[in-house]
Amino acid sequence: MTGRPDEKKRIVFMGSPDFAIPALARLTHTHDVAAVYTQPPRPAGRGMKEQLVPLAKYAQQLGLPVRWPRSLKSKEVQDELAAFEADAVVVVAYGLLLPKPVLDMPRYGCINGHASLLPRWRGAAPIQRAIATGDTRTGMSAMRMETGLDTGPVLATLECEIAEDDTAGTLHDRLAQLNADLLETVIADLPNSLAQAQAQDVENAIYAPKINTAECAIDWHAPLSVTDRKIRAFSPYPGTWFDGPKGRIKIAAARPVTDMPDNAQAGSFLGIGPAGQMRVATIDGVLEISRVQPAGKKAMEARDFLNGQDIAPGHVFGPQPDVTPS
Repeated sequence: MTGRPDEKKRIVFMGSPDFAIPALARLTHTHDVAAVYTQPPRPAGRGMKEQLVPLAKYAQQLGLPVRWPRSLKSKEVQDELAAFEADAVVVVAYGLLLPKPVLDMPRYGCINGHASLLPRWRGAAPIQRAIATGDTRTGMSAMRMETGLDTGPVLATLECEIAEDDTAGTLHDRLAQLNADLLETVIADLPNSLAQAQAQDVENAIYAPKINTAECAIDWHAPLSVTDRKIRAFSPYPGTWFDGPKGRIKIAAARPVTDMPDNAQAGSFLGIGPAGQMRVATIDGVLEISRVQPAGKKAMEARDFLNGQDIAPGHVFGPQPDVTPS
């Protein structure tokens, strides 16, 4: 494999959410992006009309050819992809399986930008799992893809800190920019990057499974630090929740406070805080909830929510089983 560090590469870019946009934006300035592949349009909004995924919208604004096959397994789809004669396929949160014929197709293979320091947090939800577990550092990994899930050799990484107040949303945005930096460097000197690739240490591999609704429930009997991490890890999506007198309540914003009142029952409503917060006792502290989203309604200030409810101090919000991520 040969090539100059400054050689312009012909790239097919595959991705779907807005996380992939900074990397595509960067690579279009330095390389020839022959086509962009995304997931198909999906129903969204009040009318549930089909809408393009964020990366498809952005790519069309750039005037790039966009394809959204439902699968890459058919010969017809693979023949069309091969016709682009890409030096490399760059993949960022695409969401579709790349079969072996596709992985073997480009001159330099398929390069994935993954939002963790592999082999830690392979899988679908690395950002959320890192915060929920209490990791203090994470980063981006550029990996040559194999048929296994995030198992390929790592070409390079870039690290960043996880702040104590980071949510999945804030960390997502920083990592998206870090990913653009990483892929720009790796693709610029791809032959050398591939030559320096390191196999992952299988013994240290940890998986980051998809998030399910049940594990987003607040367990008032869990330590406050665990609850705080869970809220931040699942914010803004899918959001943590607990059961109120009239249905499920999502937590839109909250902060932990360690001044635990004597004899307060976990899950009990302690009253309204000085800034209108909804104060709820946990097993070892207080959660001050400043914004909530009742079922079927938009997010609102906790004070406004409580004004329309008959929730007196001492009310105990239904305790949930401990379903926090390990």
